[in-house]
Amino acid sequence: MHSERRRDYLEAIGIELWVARGAQAPTAAPAPAAPVPAPEAAPPAEPDAVAAASWEQLRSEVLHCTRCPLHLTRTQGVVGVGPKRTDWLVIGEAPGAEEDRRGEPFVGAAGQLLDAMLRAIGLDRTRNVYIANVLKSRPPGNRDPKPEEVAACLPYLVRQIALLQPRIMLAVGRIAAQNLLGTDTPLGRLRGRVHYFGELNTPLVVTYHPA
Repeated sequence: MHSERRRDYLEAIGIELWVARGAQAPTAAPAPAAPVPAPEAAPPAEPDAVAAASWEQLRSEVLHCTRCPLHLTRTQGVVGVGPKRTDWLVIGEAPGAEEDRRGEPFVGAAGQLLDAMLRAIGLDRTRNVYIANVLKSRPPGNRDPKPEEVAACLPYLVRQIALLQPRIMLAVGRIAAQNLLGTDTPLGRLRGRVHYFGELNTPLVVTYHPA
């Protein structure tokens, strides 16, 4: 009904129409100002890209390392082989003649036996186990590493462990076990129990060298 006609109708039947003094139609609240977008920050580097760069840096340092005199007699530094993140890390003592020539650890007869032992428990150096050595350069005549050579090379292995983050480490042979554990205890007495290595307290088991 039209508002004027409605007022006349109400007056005719004796109903007084009340209107609030100064009444105004409600007004809509002003719309909030649109937020000003913050400047876009550079996206963080992908974890895989960071890890890949760290591995490449480590590899380059090993191949060009001159921390000890072994670089004068080696053919090349031997970094390691296997996936770059894995639960298993196998550690030997140092490259032999064939490893020095090919640039890969455990590739001679002992390496073939090690591969067979790993396959027996479902492990493979191309899929789920990483293999490295305490020393990255071959000692002449395959002699035992000297303490100063181990001291120069061990930081490389520590960096590999930090990148790999293995759940268990297996040290094969007396040289690897004693140098990793910092002891001269005979290998036979180190076997059969779990040790721990480094700041991450990574479980470390020792066994005889496949040779």
